[in-house]
Amino acid sequence: MKQTESVSDFYNRLPSHAPTGVPLDNAGIGHINVFSRETCAVVSPYSRRDFYKVSLIIGKGRIYYADKWIQIDRPALLFSNPVVPYSWEAEAEQQSGWYCLFTEDFIQHSERVNNLRDSPLFRIGCSPIFFPDEVQLDELSAIFQKMQAEICSVYPQKYDVLRSYLHLLIHEAMKNSPTTNFHTYANASSRVSALFLELLERQFPIDSPALVLKLKNPADYATALSVHINHLNRSVKEVTGKTTTAHIASRIIKEAKALLQHTDWNISDIAYGLGFEYSSYFTLFFKKHTGLAPTQLRRAV
Repeated sequence: MKQTESVSDFYNRLPSHAPTGVPLDNAGIGHINVFSRETCAVVSPYSRRDFYKVSLIIGKGRIYYADKWIQIDRPALLFSNPVVPYSWEAEAEQQSGWYCLFTEDFIQHSERVNNLRDSPLFRIGCSPIFFPDEVQLDELSAIFQKMQAEICSVYPQKYDVLRSYLHLLIHEAMKNSPTTNFHTYANASSRVSALFLELLERQFPIDSPALVLKLKNPADYATALSVHINHLNRSVKEVTGKTTTAHIASRIIKEAKALLQHTDWNISDIAYGLGFEYSSYFTLFFKKHTGLAPTQLRRAV
């Protein structure tokens, strides 16, 4: 799997989409942009993005999402988040519709939109694809067209307007139930295992005590990858010979050793950053897996 694609990577991959007058980070507001799908790539790389995306897909193709794929044979609305990788493969030359990409900073800039990450559409583990009816398709198309016009406007509060349009897109989707008609891969175990290991590695390094480990146990990873926890555990064990828990523990210990040996953080900060509520829990965990207390390893450096 490719590395996570940033907004800059996206524009480098599609130079014709490079923004003119739309800054990548507008004075802390973050970034948002809207495009027509008529010039979109026939095949997008299977990767994780560090931005959110809402796509109104009009055209035939397949969406590969986590360990699943779904046939798109009618207009569809796709919500993707920065956690789960996906790709698009067109099966027809004629493609239309629109898509909007935006960053975490764009969400956080407004309290009104701050709950977007926890909405049923962007929340990890959700079904991200909706099939609008004809009336909704017209309404969604109109919203995207208004967003395109607003991006180019000189109105000082245009980013607030764009956030409002994002809310409209979300509420239109929430009027429908998401599709559950996904297909799984024949080699699903290998794919799930690879996704898990890649996602595990992406939780590190912990660069600051304030950057707390978000995914701490197999259930968290199963939710992030949109798979059942039993399927995740079985796949990882089958492919690697080690349990999901063992992989997580091993990577946490590796990070703990690095922090103990190469930073001056106190034990409490290291414990908190690695997801332990109390430093005593971290000490017991570390000693169980290394035979040493954290302070012993630090003194040995």
